[in-house]
Amino acid sequence: MKLKRLKFWRPRARRHKPLLQRTRLPRILTRIYLSAVALVVLLVCGTAGFYLGAKPQPSLSDSLHMTLITITTVGYGEIVPLNTVAEQIFAGVLAIAGFGNLTFLFTSLTVFFLETDLDYTLRRRRMEKQIKKLRQHYIICGFGRVGRNIAQELFSTARNVVAIDPDEANFESNRERFPALLYLHGDASDDDLMIAADIADARGVFAVTGDDGKNIMITLTAKQLNPRVRVVARCHEMRNAEKLRRAGADQVVSPDFTGGMRLASTMIRPHVVSFFDEMLRTDRKLRLEEVEVHQKFKPRPFSSLVDRTPEYVLLAVRVGKEWHFNPAPEFQLEPGHVVVAMVTPHGRHELQAAIMEEAR
Repeated sequence: MKLKRLKFWRPRARRHKPLLQRTRLPRILTRIYLSAVALVVLLVCGTAGFYLGAKPQPSLSDSLHMTLITITTVGYGEIVPLNTVAEQIFAGVLAIAGFGNLTFLFTSLTVFFLETDLDYTLRRRRMEKQIKKLRQHYIICGFGRVGRNIAQELFSTARNVVAIDPDEANFESNRERFPALLYLHGDASDDDLMIAADIADARGVFAVTGDDGKNIMITLTAKQLNPRVRVVARCHEMRNAEKLRRAGADQVVSPDFTGGMRLASTMIRPHVVSFFDEMLRTDRKLRLEEVEVHQKFKPRPFSSLVDRTPEYVLLAVRVGKEWHFNPAPEFQLEPGHVVVAMVTPHGRHELQAAIMEEAR
């Protein structure tokens, strides 16, 4: 197979519907601001009218007090005498306008608080229903800088994600960046919260909080609830790496160690690093992916998967602990083997479908 003849098609972009429809909150806030400005204008006009129009001329404090009791219709008495018809009409108009404005203001404030709470409640219920429908999704425990980068990669490769973090501000501040994100607020080491994230049907769990002890607890909880789930844990202190493995982590990653290796690789093999960087940045979203051959797969030559589609390039096959790079066309593909390929998101689904077809 000649690699240079293969072409990658750009997959159709997936349009994620926003988790929440736009609410009326901006419009309600505008009403509150306008009614507040109108109230200030009424206070100024009423104070000026009583101060300049009443005879004898009252003090500014009496004029302001007369305006307040007129607008609120409290009825403490006329501190500023209304001797003429014009003064009485002015006070009546001021009372009607003020009472109407205050009613509108307090109504808008009530709607604002009720709508905020209702919006939050509906959002949580909608997310919980969507989470229950997920299968083979990934749970990110800790939505800090590392967690957000993980979510970005998973979304880029068309995978379902549920995030858990005790600080809800981390989700609210990133709603524009992740409009389709499903999340739960709380401690990821809590059994009930993990069950709510549907860990029984999850494909993997990322324990990536900033605390090694917390990551150990998350790993223990995940493995107890679903022993089959794959757990990748973040480790700050290398002395805690073995503890994470004993807790059940399938893979332990130290950002400091990985960052050091990346810096060294950038220096001594810049073109290789540049290749992987370009692969991540390209609009085609190329990735190196692995697909496990199903147990019901009937042994077939490796060539049966070649040239099925230009969406992927087959690179290697893992057999137990051995690697077979660029296998010959007659290489027998059997159940339990792991195929490694360079694919687009659409190509990954096509490769999985091709192996599943052979398994039927």
